[in-house]
Amino acid sequence: MIPSSPPPRLPARAGIGLRAPHYRQLLAELPDIGWLEVHSENYFGDGQPLHYLERARGHYPLSLHGVGLSLGSAQPLDRTHLARLAALVRRIEPARVSEHLSWGAIPGRHLNDLLPLPYTEEALAVVAAHVRQVQDRLGRQILVENISSYLRFRHSSLGEAQFLAALASETGCGVLLDVNNLYVSAMNHGFDPAGFLADIPPAAVGEIHLAGFDRAGELLVDTHGSRVAPPVWALYRLALRRFGRQPTLIEWDTDIPELAVLLAEAATAERLLEVHDALPA
Repeated sequence: MIPSSPPPRLPARAGIGLRAPHYRQLLAELPDIGWLEVHSENYFGDGQPLHYLERARGHYPLSLHGVGLSLGSAQPLDRTHLARLAALVRRIEPARVSEHLSWGAIPGRHLNDLLPLPYTEEALAVVAAHVRQVQDRLGRQILVENISSYLRFRHSSLGEAQFLAALASETGCGVLLDVNNLYVSAMNHGFDPAGFLADIPPAAVGEIHLAGFDRAGELLVDTHGSRVAPPVWALYRLALRRFGRQPTLIEWDTDIPELAVLLAEAATAERLLEVHDALPA
């Protein structure tokens, strides 16, 4: 059951992902950023990464972002994985915990990818049961993120946004809106991303992600390895008009640049948040 008093929200500012190449510099310089996010699975063991995460916790609010729970899998959740996540949540006490609307495991094997699922009532029941199980185990709400996709299932009876909205309504989870993922999927599949935004209840969104993509012929590929593209910034501005000021993360997971590049991207997001605040209601 979700507690009646949820954990504090992340500050509605721009944050960055905490990555190993930046541990020492970030803790030495303590730049003015709103918060930090890490991939939960990188901190399941003891050792240096957890040491730096605990130090960072003393200076910034933290968000744990998972990639391995496989919420959309037809098989039961991995109880060992969930127990490790619960232990990390107890230890770190993050402001937010999130996962992906995807699957990535079959019996005895984890696949190194976030794979799409059919958006059907049957799949919704499976994902909702898994989300409830996670929230019950953690004792808190989680956010579920839309992924970038490169195929769609013909027998889907719901749109992805409708699926996420129904999931939030049925389980009390929130939505982590990845604007880059939305743009990539919209361009790959030929749908209007503004319509996606319109199908998500404003109250459900608790965090926004921004990242970069690459192009492979006519296909856009979500790499999280470059600066945020101009059309993604434009879609972010539209998302702010729909959902209001939200904690916003700059994600950068491959070809990780100097810390100054991440901070510059976060500063752009911060400026757009301020512009949003200045717009007439």
